[in-house]
Amino acid sequence: MATEASPGAASSGAASSGAASSRAGRPVVLVGCGRLGSAIVEGWLKTGTVDPAELIILTPSEKPVAEQARAKGARVNPPLEALADARAVVLSVKPARWKDAVEPLIAALPADATVVSVMAGVRTATIGAVLSPRAVVRVMPTTAVASGQGVAAVWSADEGARTVAHALFAPLAEVVDLGEERHMDIATAVAGSGPAYVHAFTRALAAAGEEAGLDADSALKLARGAVRSAASADPSESLEALIARVASPGGTTEAGLRALNQNAELDEAVEAAVFAALLRARELAQT
Repeated sequence: MATEASPGAASSGAASSGAASSRAGRPVVLVGCGRLGSAIVEGWLKTGTVDPAELIILTPSEKPVAEQARAKGARVNPPLEALADARAVVLSVKPARWKDAVEPLIAALPADATVVSVMAGVRTATIGAVLSPRAVVRVMPTTAVASGQGVAAVWSADEGARTVAHALFAPLAEVVDLGEERHMDIATAVAGSGPAYVHAFTRALAAAGEEAGLDADSALKLARGAVRSAASADPSESLEALIARVASPGGTTEAGLRALNQNAELDEAVEAAVFAALLRARELAQT
């Protein structure tokens, strides 16, 4: 994610009560266009969730996705006055630098703009203390939102803010509403960080195939194909049923699973990864 933002946002329509209908035509401001911010923009453009003419991107450095959005009508780093009618501002900056990015924008943002944070570890109360009286909603999306195939955890004490988050992310991801804010850190450790765990497992699977005799290219293609196949399974089936479908009694898969648990303690290793990520998220919340 980008570390700070420069000026930017758009103007259109008249400011009003904050009802969905009254917000139509008002711009969405994205602060930060790093990895996650770029993925969000890609998803918005791909799905048509945000009209490029209603998109404002604030980024301290040139980003390819921002330039692609600009070519379709988005505004990149316009004057601060353009923020005056923003309906939502999405904070996609590094947690340690978010205040530096936001403080220059506060006076320009309307009081009824919804603040959507995709930052790990930063609490709504902390954000609200800086951006009050604006409603705050936290969203933790995966970068697969770029292709409209992501998952996004959502939490807010404000129902209107939740509605805004759903409108911005439901077309890009499966949205999971959380009942408590403290669960956002867990969602970050599981879903936000989870793709990296899967990639690490894929790398290990490919390395094992190569060690057993495959050439590196074949091993990698087969490992990636295996993960793709697993991801395409029917989500209505339980994981136990899906495992059983592949692991027939006495077969090769059962032998492999047994080795995973006996030699690597797979469940314990994954649990350790999730709890390490959770601890880091809580540490970030204190900064």
